[in-house]
Amino acid sequence: MTLRLGTRRSLMATTQSQMVADSYTERTGRAVELVGVTTFGDVTKAQLAQLGGTGVFVSALRDKLIEGEIDFAVHSLKDLPTKPDPQVTLAAIPARHDHRDALVGHAKFADLPAGARVGTGSPRRIAMLRALRSDLEYVPIRGNADTRIGKVTAGELDAVVLASAGLTRIGRDAEIAQIFEVEELLPAPGQGALAVECLSDRADLISFLGVLDDPRTRSAVTAERAVLSALEAGCSAPVGAFAVDDGQTLNLTAMVVSLDGQEAVRKSAAGSPSESVNLGQLLAAEMISEGADRLMGEQSR
Repeated sequence: MTLRLGTRRSLMATTQSQMVADSYTERTGRAVELVGVTTFGDVTKAQLAQLGGTGVFVSALRDKLIEGEIDFAVHSLKDLPTKPDPQVTLAAIPARHDHRDALVGHAKFADLPAGARVGTGSPRRIAMLRALRSDLEYVPIRGNADTRIGKVTAGELDAVVLASAGLTRIGRDAEIAQIFEVEELLPAPGQGALAVECLSDRADLISFLGVLDDPRTRSAVTAERAVLSALEAGCSAPVGAFAVDDGQTLNLTAMVVSLDGQEAVRKSAAGSPSESVNLGQLLAAEMISEGADRLMGEQSR
């Protein structure tokens, strides 16, 4: 029987969902068809920070799972709420692609003239970019990658910042002017990774989808998301986190930045990959003790 994979309808979403479908078919021989779903995040014109960010691209796909209209769904992992939903299970996290942020424009970040307009829909990116260069104007924008890049082509913006992995997936990586390393812009928790969800009562499907899971990616993003959860921050908060599991040690770095870019709390820790949740929680507690909660509170006012 052909499996039904639910996906948002954007080019980015359908492309990465097709990647998962193809990988699953290659490994199991089982056919997969894509089912397009329109989510609230796709139709609203409000900025994600105003909506709280978390879940606006996810809930409609989960509803389709519960209603039995699809068998499993693929999300960008960074869009998933950190609070578990008992009705669904994160059956697989495939190997992560590039975790970094990318600048699309006609010049590198350091070469942009003072006052240049840089577009991004992410408070995290705005805060961290301001910490690097406070002389630029950061413009909140919405829309898919083509729409955002089009604002540069049309001269409305001098540059936009997007996830490197997404640009590569849709074949727009040749337009990248610069990749930001994690020392410059710490990525969103889970950035570059995908999430494969199905209903919790589908033990058979959970087992079948497990062939897509990459244990090192799972431990790394679990630690990153544990930081986000312990900070009680949504995916629109100015929080960055990145972890690497080398097979023996899990190295985690996290950062909270004030929206004006003037203050930041950045901490790192290392531990066992099997203790990824605990590592993230402990690091978040250290950050809170150094004022991270105050910086996030200023952003919400």
